[in-house]
Amino acid sequence: MQLRGRSALVTGAGRRVGQAIAVALGAEGMRVAVHYHGSETGAAEAARLIERAGGEAVLLSGDLSTGEAPARVAVEAAERLGGLAVLVNSAAIMERTPFGETTPEQWERIFGINLRAPFLLAQAAAPHLRAEARRGGAAIVNIADLAAFETWPGYIPHGLSKHGVVRLTESLARVLAPDVRVNAVAPGTVLLPENFSDADAEHLRETTPLGRHGSPDDVVQAVRYLLAADFVTGETIVVDGGRRVRR
Repeated sequence: MQLRGRSALVTGAGRRVGQAIAVALGAEGMRVAVHYHGSETGAAEAARLIERAGGEAVLLSGDLSTGEAPARVAVEAAERLGGLAVLVNSAAIMERTPFGETTPEQWERIFGINLRAPFLLAQAAAPHLRAEARRGGAAIVNIADLAAFETWPGYIPHGLSKHGVVRLTESLARVLAPDVRVNAVAPGTVLLPENFSDADAEHLRETTPLGRHGSPDDVVQAVRYLLAADFVTGETIVVDGGRRVRR
């Protein structure tokens, strides 16, 4: 699909992978709604980089864990951008939740942001995406996680929520076809959690078949492919350096 001159909403675009995706879409000449919650400085930096690269940016704030925020963010993005051709659901949280210590509040927060919000965003964005589809295609890209395919004992709710994102991607691909394509990217070690030690980082590097960590740009490349691949929908691309097949 053609990206230049068209509009995109990227959630969680104030930091990490979401920020990299937003900046990359801006560099493609898109008008980008940069969503953030608690990362205003990073979102402002993303907007500055987008405009420097030749795109346009608007900032949108919202706590996606609350019931009404996802729909509001989607509708506001479409209104401020004059339409919506691309939705990238990148906002997520990753909390360590050891079995026996996980609270109901943690469960609700993780599923609310990681799974409920992408569904509600897609639902509210769908009419705008369908309208744009007639003018050159439209797409949703969900950011899942390698945890969707592996068992991480310290992160059970996180893994379940990301497995849900993969299944949500498949369901939305069927519901929104043929107008809107829906795919996902499941990153591995492209950015380490901020609380990981040097020993943790080295262990992950040594146990990755390609022998290195990835970078946000590896995810960006996968997103670019999925936006360009007009005959691909309902798929999840794993970007993990081979960790999923290491055993």
